[in-house]
Amino acid sequence: MEQEKRLDCLLDYLKRDHTGKNDFEIPAGYTEKRTLFRALVNVRPPRPVTADFLKIQDAFLHEESRQKGIITLAEIPPCPSNDRISLWRGDITRLAVDAIVNAANSEMRGCFVPGHHCIDNAIHTAAGLQLREECHLLMEKQRHPEGTGGAKITKGYNLPAKHVIHTVGPIVQDSPTERQHQELAGCYRSCLDLAVQNGLRSIAFCCISTGVFSFPKALASKIAINVVRECLKEGRKIERVIFNVFTDEDYYHYSGILTDCQLKWL
Repeated sequence: MEQEKRLDCLLDYLKRDHTGKNDFEIPAGYTEKRTLFRALVNVRPPRPVTADFLKIQDAFLHEESRQKGIITLAEIPPCPSNDRISLWRGDITRLAVDAIVNAANSEMRGCFVPGHHCIDNAIHTAAGLQLREECHLLMEKQRHPEGTGGAKITKGYNLPAKHVIHTVGPIVQDSPTERQHQELAGCYRSCLDLAVQNGLRSIAFCCISTGVFSFPKALASKIAINVVRECLKEGRKIERVIFNVFTDEDYYHYSGILTDCQLKWL
């Protein structure tokens, strides 16, 4: 089945399944259809879905992943001064590593804002509906929101990464407090601890809390790198930690500290 036919099938199901107003028209163009698909996936609450839908969704997302280009660990060079740390610029959903890190909110069920350009939204969209359902079941079992600095691990589903580690960073109003410094550091420690506990060897960190949570990027990069270096010195059995950046500003701050890291942007 061609991609557009798969997309048409998915949109037909999601429109019928939509709990809000479903009198909208499905557009004719592929780009517009893909935008609507993301929006409907984003707003859909966690609940069961048919096996036929998942089969088509998985085929569609796997083909999208192939077209974007999957980046393996072997394609990302380590820093010459520390062969366990790398800097990589690009879309984190392309990385075929043991785990990528998602900057989540305390509800841990993904971003429900249709088409929002946050990493939480992007990861859930690329992984498929199964990710939201697993997150929902984890939080139903926990029965309270995730605390700042905490983390949960799930499968990666249709991502090239085997797992997603979801962590809740601090929300900064004006300038970060000392407590928020420690909470952000706790995010990195929690993620590394979960990776070790689950036998993972590679992990890619996004820039936690620096988007809509407004943690200053320069300070966040220093905290992230310092904590990771400390944790690796403490003997955590992680073979590679990747700092994934996307914007020019993020790259500037991370490369300024990891001065000998060769940037790989594919």
